[in-house]
Amino acid sequence: MSHARSEYQDFMKLAPEAYDTVQALGKVAAAAGIDKQLLELIKLRASQINGCAYCVQHHILLGERLGLSTDKLNLVVVWREAPQFSVRERAALAWTEALTELTGGVSDEVYAEACTEFSAQELAYLTSAIASINVWNRFGVAYRWTPPARQKPGPAAVS
Repeated sequence: MSHARSEYQDFMKLAPEAYDTVQALGKVAAAAGIDKQLLELIKLRASQINGCAYCVQHHILLGERLGLSTDKLNLVVVWREAPQFSVRERAALAWTEALTELTGGVSDEVYAEACTEFSAQELAYLTSAIASINVWNRFGVAYRWTPPARQKPGPAAVS
């Protein structure tokens, strides 16, 4: 069993400039109008590929809060075989895999598919989100950050 070498909160304190920079890069795609649910799917998929337990759990929890279906969250790992994903989501996931794995580069087919579903500007912002999650994955895997716990719901409000 692996143990955490450091935690996410430690990184924030040890390298605040690096933390702020990666955090800022991760926010530009949403600020530019890229759908937040789509961004969580691509972040989850990249984190699965990179084996970052912290980021996988973090993006599942964020996806749930944003209203992503349980089916999509569970099946993103096998998105090619699952009918739940739209053509746009499939293009984004293929782009994510190509940019995350980078073995052999990005095929013309994957690029053309991405360009069909995203404007040049959208694709640039989507690429920035993929770059950002890949950076976070490197930190999470290197330091074996402990995955965040699911928050327990508080007591029901009395009305």
